[in-house]
Amino acid sequence: MDLRLPTEGLDRYDSASQRARIGTEAWGALNFFCPVCKSPRLDIASRNTAAVDYLCPKCDSPFQLKSQSKPFGNRIVDAAYSEMKRAILSDRTPNLYVLHYDLTQWAVRTVILIPHFAFALSAIECRPPLAPTARRAGWIGCNILLNKIPPDARIPIVESGKASPVSEVRRAYKRLRPLGNLRVETRGWTLDVLNVVRSLNKKEFSLPDVYAHANELAKLHPKNAHIPDKIRQQLQVLRDLSLLEFLGGGFYRLR
Repeated sequence: MDLRLPTEGLDRYDSASQRARIGTEAWGALNFFCPVCKSPRLDIASRNTAAVDYLCPKCDSPFQLKSQSKPFGNRIVDAAYSEMKRAILSDRTPNLYVLHYDLTQWAVRTVILIPHFAFALSAIECRPPLAPTARRAGWIGCNILLNKIPPDARIPIVESGKASPVSEVRRAYKRLRPLGNLRVETRGWTLDVLNVVRSLNKKEFSLPDVYAHANELAKLHPKNAHIPDKIRQQLQVLRDLSLLEFLGGGFYRLR
């Protein structure tokens, strides 16, 4: 994988943001592969395909690219809040490649892949409406909250300028694919509990460890009045998905 961004034809663009968009999209067309199947490449999607930048030529899986010159924080700027919310609830979000490039070196530094089934409503943040003086006055965008997406679902493609083996990426994606079989209505709960479990930073943990985050989960799901029951249920779901192992006596182990 060549981490240098293409430069050919970029001198036609005066805008630095345009050059970055064209350069990173071209790099993706040369280097991205499909984690869903064994296709070694992705095709650039037609320009009228909303929220989709690439398509797998073998399995038709859609992918979107978000790129930025700043290292990743907790937020990635996304498009309209209403559209993203609707996409999550209708299970239409594309797989997302998030790319950080070094502007001075004109090279890729970090890329992560977020599977399409890893987005819960808790992972998007509504931004304030644009001011009345703005060209799109009243428009409401959103941010993707990376810290609300379980670390399992932030699959490294490039870390600190080093590419991950394709086999490892596909193995990580395959491990999480059963999440995609859950109903959208319940998947958000499963992802939120998995994120809590990962935040414990323990290989083995207890039920009280997770109960300690009940208030946090209650804020994410204010209509649910039985948070402890839901926590136990979702730990069973994660066990059935082979992401957890039940040790007995209220103790669990990450797998």
